[in-house]
Amino acid sequence: MSQKNEHWGIVGGGILGMTLALRLAQQGKQVTLIESSDRLGGLADAWQLGNIVWDRHYHVILLSDQHLRSLLKELGLEQDLQWVETKTGFYKDGRLYSISNAIEFLRFFPLNLIDKLRFAFTIIYGSKIKDWKKLEKISVTEWLTKWSGKYTFEKIWLPLLRSKLGENYRKASASFIWAIIARLYAARRTGLKKELFGYLSGGYGRILERFTEVLQESNVSIQLGSKVISVDSIEGNLVGIKLDNGEYIEFDKVILTTPAPVAAKVCPKLSEDEIRKLNNIEYQGIICASVLLKKPISKFYVTNITDTWVPFTGVIEMTALVDRSQFGGNSLVYLPKYVVPDDPAFELSDRELEEKFITALVHMYPRFERDDVICFQVSRVRHVLAIATLNYSKNLPPIKTSISGVYIINSAHILNGTLNVNETIQLAESALASID
Repeated sequence: MSQKNEHWGIVGGGILGMTLALRLAQQGKQVTLIESSDRLGGLADAWQLGNIVWDRHYHVILLSDQHLRSLLKELGLEQDLQWVETKTGFYKDGRLYSISNAIEFLRFFPLNLIDKLRFAFTIIYGSKIKDWKKLEKISVTEWLTKWSGKYTFEKIWLPLLRSKLGENYRKASASFIWAIIARLYAARRTGLKKELFGYLSGGYGRILERFTEVLQESNVSIQLGSKVISVDSIEGNLVGIKLDNGEYIEFDKVILTTPAPVAAKVCPKLSEDEIRKLNNIEYQGIICASVLLKKPISKFYVTNITDTWVPFTGVIEMTALVDRSQFGGNSLVYLPKYVVPDDPAFELSDRELEEKFITALVHMYPRFERDDVICFQVSRVRHVLAIATLNYSKNLPPIKTSISGVYIINSAHILNGTLNVNETIQLAESALASID
């Protein structure tokens, strides 16, 4: 690692940037954390929803999330985690099924016994795979069809892949589905094989508030509302950052945690190969509605949806996990729609999305009524998930760039996992070991 008392700039105040800033400050570095929005947290931030404050996107903590739990312990919060056994639903052909245990899975109507066994074997087999790099060489379509069969792929896997990746599922490698299987299967590695999920009272708003306090106690300088427009090396082995307000700051080292296309844009003096590789990383975006309701709509924490007419790609009912007292006695439901960054749906207004989404809920849940809606708000993020394409790790640009003192670390560097807070923290801590 480099010498002490260097001044490091971290661009991007999400969990990744916050973790990098904390660890560098703990090494004795002078650190400035620069964030374009008016609050820290990135995809994990919280917002006002009616008369409550809760997470802008849905999150869950698993028993196996050791990096996140270790950070929460460091922040003095781990002892307040609540663990709950949850249920999983499946919506197919206009019907809602429960597949929360082995018996319910065997009763799952859309598949015959052989198909169910092959489907279950695929998940179990996938959870045992250690050499994930081999899966980068085969498409997710080919791998799932091989192990689950063509019928199960077309009826179950394909709609689920499309719900996450749209038509980009054709470009994804098998490592994409392996990462999801490995994470969710880890949630069941308890004695009774129960699906135990955790949450913290107060949600991520509480985590981020305490995390910010610890950063400030560690003498990290935090600049909010500061959009970076350029990063470049300057004389004297320094790195200059120019902000949109005209401010110019010099650092010894700079780490960008922004999405790959943004990093390429603000670092125009990267090599042509680096810019090409950054711009070739394909992302999925998300349009995620938070819906505060007077009462719950189901018993399921997650309801997977395979019917293509539904305008969202899943139903996440937080009240199946989080005590309703956290929401003033009401229920909170997330309705995510994963789309490509330039999808026309990004241009739809909240009112237009509300009409589409609520109409679908009325159709799906006979007991649900429009009058149950207290608040409907939409989050739109164009670059959320980097798609694990064929030979993904070989085509990823290195963390250390050709610009002296400039590093790029973002969620696209999560190679053997799926995007979540635990993997993000692990990325930050492992990446620092490779920075000199």
